[in-house]
Amino acid sequence: MNEKVTKALDTTLNHWNSMSRSDQDEAEEMANAFEASFYRFIEAVREWVNELESRPQTLDELLEHPFVQEITDQLPVPLYLNFETEAELIVENKIRIDDEKYD
Repeated sequence: MNEKVTKALDTTLNHWNSMSRSDQDEAEEMANAFEASFYRFIEAVREWVNELESRPQTLDELLEHPFVQEITDQLPVPLYLNFETEAELIVENKIRIDDEKYD
């Protein structure tokens, strides 16, 4: 496994869990921390994909990669859906503009 991706995933999941348990006073702060960590995680995945000797050409190819399967096995369903959307952009070699990121 790629250490940078693994650390970014752990951070994202920790923020996700903290956000889920936060009270209303902390909710916005926790949501912002989660969002920032999610996009750092996506960037780490993008870097890893771009370093692969045989870069996946389709979303299915990427999702079938053993390392990506390890990642997706850890993601709660709402995060999996966002991950899948971002993974498609990675395969298409597109970068989301900040305004287009999830609110």
